[in-house]
Amino acid sequence: MSTVTMTVNGKSVSGEVEGRTLLSDFVRNNLNLTGTHIGCDTSQCGACVVHVGGKAVKSCTIFAIEAEGSSVTTIEGMANPDGSLGTIQQAFQDNHGLQCGFCTPGMVMSAAALLEENPNPTETEIREYLEGNICRCTGYHNIVKSIQAAAAA
Repeated sequence: MSTVTMTVNGKSVSGEVEGRTLLSDFVRNNLNLTGTHIGCDTSQCGACVVHVGGKAVKSCTIFAIEAEGSSVTTIEGMANPDGSLGTIQQAFQDNHGLQCGFCTPGMVMSAAALLEENPNPTETEIREYLEGNICRCTGYHNIVKSIQAAAAA
């Protein structure tokens, strides 16, 4: 067992982990931040996307120990300080960018990374950026619309 320390959603956290503990398992099981979803464990679906050091990362592909000393943002960290929905989250709600909601945390985190890199993406750029995220419900139209709305906000 090793102790891992990082900043998650602006708060310093530590926990005991085995070397094989995935970051997705650490945030869900050790920190009880269950908004990060685990859908495939093979880096295919994107439901587990978080930001590590400001970059979008599929948290099922990184060990918790690899995030030692890093700043990590999960979907819970996307809310406003008062707990209300953040801009991207609100855009997803307003534009029906979710149905079952399983992929939504990963989609929101990927959208945030895209908008950080490209504040005004085209529809094609949004669709290309989301290639690593799978949604089985929406057909992506309203997800793209939601990201466009967040970019315009």
